[in-house]
Amino acid sequence: MMVQPLDRTHAAAYRELMLEGYDRHPEAFTSSVQERVSLPLSWWAKRLQHGPDVSQVVLAGLERERLAGVAGMRFEQRSKKRHIATLFGMYVREAYRRSGLGEALVVASLDAARARSEVRVVQLTVTEGNQAAQALYERCGFTSFGVEPYAVAVEDGYRAKVHMWREVSPR
Repeated sequence: MMVQPLDRTHAAAYRELMLEGYDRHPEAFTSSVQERVSLPLSWWAKRLQHGPDVSQVVLAGLERERLAGVAGMRFEQRSKKRHIATLFGMYVREAYRRSGLGEALVVASLDAARARSEVRVVQLTVTEGNQAAQALYERCGFTSFGVEPYAVAVEDGYRAKVHMWREVSPR
C-alpha cells in the first residue's frame, strides 16, 4: 500500500475516516464526533490543500481508493516556532493495523517535515496507556518528554497525554 498526500478530492473520504476514529477511539483525539460532524465539507477540504507554504499536509494509505489510514503534519507559522512541526490526527482502520501502514504513515510524515528546510523538531501526543501507538512512535525515533494529566475529557473520566518529540534533519 502506498502512502500519498491527500487532496481536496479526498475530503469526503477523509471526513468519514476521521469521524470513525473519533467515534471508536474518543480517548485518542482532542476533537470529538460532535464537534466535527457538523463542519462543512469545505472545512475538511481546506485541510487538504497543496503547495510549498501550506500550514499542514495530510497523508494517507489507500487501498483501491479506500482510505486505510491517515496522519497529518502541521507546520508552525510563527517565526520563532517555524522549526517545529506536529504530527496529528493519526488513525489506521482496524483491518489495516499491524500491517506496517502506521509506520509507513509516520515515516512519510517525517519526510514531509524534512522537506521543509526550517523544520528541526517533530512533536506529537499519544494517549497514556496506548502502548501500541507509543511503541510505534518510539520505533520511529520519538522519545517522551512529559505527561499532561487530564489532557482529554471523555465520557468516563479523563485521559493523560504523553508528549513525544524527535529531531529531524532537512534533506
